[in-house]
Amino acid sequence: MTTFGVNSMVAPLTRVAVRPPSLRGDYTVAHWAQPLDGALLLEQHAAFVGLLERLGCGVEVLPPTDDMPDACFTYDPAFVIPSGVIELRGAKAVRAGEPPLLTADLEALGVPVVGRLTGEATADGGDMFWLDESTLAVGRSYRTNQAAIDQLRPMLAADGVSIEVFDLPHDLGPEFCLHLMSVISPVREDLAVVFERLAPVALLQALAARGIDYVCVPDEDYLSLGCNVLTVRPGVVIMANGNDATAALLRKRGVEVHFYEASEINKGEGGPTCLTRPIKRG
Repeated sequence: MTTFGVNSMVAPLTRVAVRPPSLRGDYTVAHWAQPLDGALLLEQHAAFVGLLERLGCGVEVLPPTDDMPDACFTYDPAFVIPSGVIELRGAKAVRAGEPPLLTADLEALGVPVVGRLTGEATADGGDMFWLDESTLAVGRSYRTNQAAIDQLRPMLAADGVSIEVFDLPHDLGPEFCLHLMSVISPVREDLAVVFERLAPVALLQALAARGIDYVCVPDEDYLSLGCNVLTVRPGVVIMANGNDATAALLRKRGVEVHFYEASEINKGEGGPTCLTRPIKRG
């Protein structure tokens, strides 16, 4: 049985990598909101990991890394596909050391490296999610450029996977992080949560073409990362505490919602999806 491989956002999350934060690092330069309670940050991350384990996920806890404040957000620096892991290249200068580090960690866990972005290509995992088993949605944004998309296409084609590109709006500009997954999180094969106001029209059309309905995240839950939902198995999700309106809408659709405390983690603008690098789903 293979111990790696991902081509879904909602299949059971059986193996996942996380990295606890390190308290040695310039969190202000990394644009974390201040003041930051370091001890509480570690406590909240540990509780999140415990929740993953209680929900049946096999968790690989990577060592914390000094001087990389964003390294706890393991979804972004590398992307696992059916055949292995692709090392990405971040556009955010403070994250430049993360892709080779995470890729090496995953390789040590038995995940083969199948590609690396090079040259001018930049991409974050947060701009990528599985629309279906053979289609990867990629957001063209301030973090993910056309050069990266051009390099990713043949890597994914080797696995029989195509790319659909969706352009993201300027929103608050290049210094702020608007990823494709800032505006959508799949919940089941037929359901997602969407922040409709910033969602690309073509993305909404792609969902409709696949018969995927969505719950609209209310404005009051957007800044508290209500649109960042981690599915651990179809219809069972984790989200940051404080997003009661979105949770209520999901529960009306038969979704089981689990909360974790995130007052400090949210200061880095990363939700439960950002905190995880799925290694194996299904």
